[in-house]
Amino acid sequence: MIVVWLILILFVGGALAWASEALDSRLPRLTALIAMVFSLIFVVMLCLDNFPDQLSPGGQWLVLEKWSWIARFGIFLQVGVDGLSLLMLVLTVFLGLMAIGAAWHEITERPGFFYFNLLWTLAGVVGVFTALDLFLFFFFWEVMLIPMYLIIAIWGHENRAYAAMKFFVFTQVSGLILLIAIMCLAYFHFVQFGRFSFDYFELQNVVLEGRFQMLVMLGFFIGFATKLPAFPLHSWLPDAHSQAPTAGSVLLAGVLLKTGAYGLIRFAVPLFPEAAADFAPVAMTIAVIGILYCAKLAFAQTDIKRLIAYTSVSHMGFVLLGVYAWNIYGLQGALMTMLAHGLTSSALFMLAGGLQHRFHTRDMGKMSGLWAQLPMMSAMALFFSIAALGMPGLGNFIGEFLSLLGAFQANHAAAIVAALGLIFASVYSLWVIQRVFHGPYHTPNHSTDCGSEPARDDPHNHPTDLSRAELLCYSAMALGLVWMGMYPQTFLAMAEPTMSYLLASLGEVLP
Repeated sequence: MIVVWLILILFVGGALAWASEALDSRLPRLTALIAMVFSLIFVVMLCLDNFPDQLSPGGQWLVLEKWSWIARFGIFLQVGVDGLSLLMLVLTVFLGLMAIGAAWHEITERPGFFYFNLLWTLAGVVGVFTALDLFLFFFFWEVMLIPMYLIIAIWGHENRAYAAMKFFVFTQVSGLILLIAIMCLAYFHFVQFGRFSFDYFELQNVVLEGRFQMLVMLGFFIGFATKLPAFPLHSWLPDAHSQAPTAGSVLLAGVLLKTGAYGLIRFAVPLFPEAAADFAPVAMTIAVIGILYCAKLAFAQTDIKRLIAYTSVSHMGFVLLGVYAWNIYGLQGALMTMLAHGLTSSALFMLAGGLQHRFHTRDMGKMSGLWAQLPMMSAMALFFSIAALGMPGLGNFIGEFLSLLGAFQANHAAAIVAALGLIFASVYSLWVIQRVFHGPYHTPNHSTDCGSEPARDDPHNHPTDLSRAELLCYSAMALGLVWMGMYPQTFLAMAEPTMSYLLASLGEVLP
């Protein structure tokens, strides 16, 4: 029941946050924070139970529960937690707390409804990471999208309507394709076994031949690759990130993108092993193109949030590369990249949001020389930029190194070309630091080049550095990245039973 309670806390907490606005405009954020703290307690309880003697006989499930729902059509309330989903839950709850911290002072308009949408998005994500009935999985897949659409559309920036609609169209169309694929799989189960079923374990017994297996697998792949996002289905992400409020960007980059990668590992490959094996060279090629193409696009950006968005797509290409390498190194690398990227990208988007809040612009050409004015923010930006480029000793390096190692075993050429992305990451990361934080001090409110002194009573001439709450959030994420980099076995060991089970049950069928 612990998983059900975790989901209910987020649903009920969101409703209470919305209702509490009528009493006091400060109550919604406190209610949301309390809900997230209780969620963290439940996830910690799950982590404390994650010992080998606590696992189910299958060797990987820490929690496995099932209740009847629509039994006539083989639909059950079936949830489970293994090492993979547990790590995703830890990431979700942790970044949920960071998102609340990012929104604490930024969201002043309709705060109750905002925190309602934030918590319901997180509830949908938790459901996605734990559902083992594909109908239930799709239900949560849709639950997490509508609140995120509203977060962008209501609390976003100047072009929020366009960005929200583009996000909605991409995710809904790909979601419809995913639903059709799920229904096809359930129908073939009916044909072969005489009854409908959406059970994840039972659907693995469905036998699909040749073209049918490939078509259904592509339905799953498109649904998940759009959310990842993978080239060429990525164009919604830069618009969504640039227009979303800071908390929305944290949820998008840190959590929602990971649901696409999770779906590939949990469903797209295990349910269609032969089709996935045939498609692996194409998927790895798509990953390499995405890594290099989006890294190149990052150089052309002047909007700092769009630049971070393109780098995010580039780094997620390593996840796709590791998944379709389908060996222990590739899968563990994909997992570590997901975790490290969640922290790094969230921190960078929070820093970009902090700069926009202070200077009312995202244009990097309108600000420079901020190191002397904002030393703590500059130091944090340097740390997370170095983490993003894959500095040894930090989590991103472990993930990308293992992904490339696994990819090299499967496809030498793809791994070698993808490694060029690490070089591009170093260049654009340090380029942003040089452009924004070094050089002569220049902001939209102050310029040393104009020959005139700014008005002394203008508060924007003296931007404030990180507050204690902001510093606490960034320090927590930095600590997580250092822990991943110095003690990666903590995370690799937790996911190893799941990865080994997938490889053993399917065989290392992919090239």
